[in-house]
Amino acid sequence: MKTAYLSLGSNLGDREANIRRALEMLEAPDLHVLRVAPMYETEPQDIASQPWFINTVAEIGTTLFPRQLLSRIQKIERDLGRKRLVAKGPRTIDIDIILFGRFQLNRPELTIPHPRFPERRFVLEPLYSLDPELRHPATRETVREMLERTMSQTVRLLKCLVL
Repeated sequence: MKTAYLSLGSNLGDREANIRRALEMLEAPDLHVLRVAPMYETEPQDIASQPWFINTVAEIGTTLFPRQLLSRIQKIERDLGRKRLVAKGPRTIDIDIILFGRFQLNRPELTIPHPRFPERRFVLEPLYSLDPELRHPATRETVREMLERTMSQTVRLLKCLVL
């Protein structure tokens, strides 16, 4: 079983319920949600004129390969009503593969580790709560070190997630 980290976010509808439902839908014989970070309300980063997000990070154990995991999360996004109308725009659910063990992949459809996670406090803050000493497989920086550079971005702790 491989360990991976997924970022989950929502800024449309019942944001918290969207994230809870996505976490429930991830559970399968070949994928288990091991731990979930607290939820944070976060300011949009790329398109400011949209509702604020709720974000969290889940640590998973899986026997899937990265592209199989990508297919699974894209199906969950579709099933929860995600429509890709505006790049970086509002969405019912967004699930990204942040890290997949020490694996590195750079393909048009999937890049691991996620290329922008070291710049995003809305990913780093919940990831820090799970493992502040987790290292980026390429740069070897810890989550703690990366988080220090993003402290100007606004995030508000909402609550611990209970499944």
